[in-house]
Amino acid sequence: MTEAKLIDGKAAAATLQRRVGDGVAGLIGRGGPTPGLATVLVGADPASQVYVRSKARLAAELGMASFDFRLDEAIAEAELLAVIDELNGDERVHGILVQLPLPAHIDTTQILMAIDPAKDVDGFHPFNVGRLGTVAPRAPLDFPVPCTPLGVSMLLQDTLGKLAGCNAVVIGRSNLVGRPVAQLLLRADCTVTIAHSRTRDLAALGRTADILVVAIGRPELVRGDWIKPGATVIDVGINRVPAADGKTRLVGDVAFDEAVKVAGHVTPVPGGVGPMTVACLMFNTLQEARRASGLKFSAAD
Repeated sequence: MTEAKLIDGKAAAATLQRRVGDGVAGLIGRGGPTPGLATVLVGADPASQVYVRSKARLAAELGMASFDFRLDEAIAEAELLAVIDELNGDERVHGILVQLPLPAHIDTTQILMAIDPAKDVDGFHPFNVGRLGTVAPRAPLDFPVPCTPLGVSMLLQDTLGKLAGCNAVVIGRSNLVGRPVAQLLLRADCTVTIAHSRTRDLAALGRTADILVVAIGRPELVRGDWIKPGATVIDVGINRVPAADGKTRLVGDVAFDEAVKVAGHVTPVPGGVGPMTVACLMFNTLQEARRASGLKFSAAD
């Protein structure tokens, strides 16, 4: 039996990053602004520090301006809102990223709503969420789209080409991944079913999918016999589980060793969707800088 082809997220992200770097140089060369990304980190969580630092480093490598704000965990919500208000009015900043999660005493919804929707490069502002849910099929996406769902969409289009007519099942209904992924698949003319932990007979539903996207946060939930032979499987899950040597290892929401024997294409964990998330953040920042410049760009740029 032929094993599934791996969808190389690292290679796809590297290609997108080169495209963004060329786009940044082209924008500046035409007299436009240097795209600027502001990252706001509240507290000193080690994982968040590493993540934010990697984003700032990549932005600089691609020729962008990076603005890094490290704030005390005890900061008052009003002070954080004042920082965001300042960034909203700063013409050098085209993207604002507030690293989540925030401390418990801060209302995350209020913080996200305070970001200018045109600078919401994470795509989480209710205004942008609503636009994604109402924009006409095949109309341009002239607003930020959540980075992980956008990365999933790009990987699928790169792998399969046109998605029209495909039967897609999305397991997971979160606002961060499941729902926006479903909206993007609908835009691509797929027939979409959203499933979740309360769905009856998930396995049988999974076997109907030409495209199976799994983002439910449960290690190796989806087994090989849940997958239609030849299907394309996108595993968004990242779970740390005990390893045989007493340490830990990363696994997805799909049992990879089983899936690879059934699927036509499958993303590995790590190295699948993850690298595309940060690359799409850079892409969104470039797109917002282009829109702020007033210059015209084609869809191929």
